[in-house]
Amino acid sequence: MPGGQGLTALAEWGVVTTFDAETGRMIAANRANWDARAPIHVASAFYGLDGSRPAESWFADYEWDDLGDLRGAELLHLQCHLGTETVAFAARGARATGLDFSGESIARARALAEERGLEIDYVHADVHDARAAVRGEFDIVYTGKGSLCYLPDLDRWAAIVHDLLKPGGSLYLVEFHPLLYALGVVPIDGSEELTLRADYLDGRGPEERDATRTYTDGPALTEATVSYEWRHGLGEVVTALAGAGLRIDRVREDHRLPWPRWSTMRPGPDGWFALPGDAPRIPLFYAVKAVKAVR
Repeated sequence: MPGGQGLTALAEWGVVTTFDAETGRMIAANRANWDARAPIHVASAFYGLDGSRPAESWFADYEWDDLGDLRGAELLHLQCHLGTETVAFAARGARATGLDFSGESIARARALAEERGLEIDYVHADVHDARAAVRGEFDIVYTGKGSLCYLPDLDRWAAIVHDLLKPGGSLYLVEFHPLLYALGVVPIDGSEELTLRADYLDGRGPEERDATRTYTDGPALTEATVSYEWRHGLGEVVTALAGAGLRIDRVREDHRLPWPRWSTMRPGPDGWFALPGDAPRIPLFYAVKAVKAVR
């Protein structure tokens, strides 16, 4: 049934029990925060789920080149949130599964798939429980675009990704560059300056954030406003994947974003936004393709 939950899913999970109590508390706070965000994001102009923004507009042109022909591919989208990108995979012929720890997000992702008549399995589970929560192995694991900052342990995550892939399968990670996080993913105090305001590298532990506004338009959060993030440098990401036994096939860095972080950014032909030509040319986004060895 379109939008339903098929054979890929084993259970409704959503609770991590294998971290220490303090880390578990922070993950639970993040889950509550994303549950509260979900209805605001669904109604936002930012996501354009009313049809004003096509699903494929969230993808850089090279993503489709790197992913290749998706027809018939078993694809798992980790930390999929509302499924705004998951639907694009299904529309291109992938047998798509989306997984997220927010039950509210998963409910809305299922509704979106149903609305668009797409066959997508959605699983309510924390990414750290993904191997236990879904059956089988996948040709492609896709993740990113604001996901890694919610992971406390990249080595553990990379090992899970490795175990989810078929031999010869690929992880495709597309993520906001650590430099963007250091500059600020959203404007701070209305500043338009390219000023470093936060860490690029890991090492200071989790950052607590208490904010009533998310990165989208819409009303303020009225509950569950506290969340926690972990910084991960690009070197840490690549090293974790290599350490899990994945071969790094390519790494891309991009000066563009799928939304205008700075008011001076202008869209290109594909709808992605770049700073003006006289601004420093800096990486704001990156992609990593990593491949599991064939037995």
